[in-house]
Amino acid sequence: QVQVVESGGGLVQPGGSLRLSCVASGSIFSLDLMGWYRQAPGQQRELVATITPGGNTNYADFVKGRFTISRDNTKNTVYLQMNSLKSEDTAVYYCRTRQYNYSYWGQGTQVTVSS
Repeated sequence: QVQVVESGGGLVQPGGSLRLSCVASGSIFSLDLMGWYRQAPGQQRELVATITPGGNTNYADFVKGRFTISRDNTKNTVYLQMNSLKSEDTAVYYCRTRQYNYSYWGQGTQVTVSS
């Protein structure tokens, strides 16, 4: 079993920055894709960004140029640096990691962008 724990969420003013972290632990042998998703109230969960073990990244159009995903394979950790935050970025942010085609999700961390 793999456990996934996110951290770093909080309240920030529009235009501010936050850095989310996600650590995977447990029975880890070969983590594949890692990524961040978000879900706003009343909305479906949507992809924010993903990153492969080799560092190839993919971003949703609405975060391109503002968010940066990175990972540390030695620590089984993925990060999401969020800059120029907008009110519409308010959501619960979830981390997903994949191993042998099985996905593991964290419990989520709340990000609220408000003045």
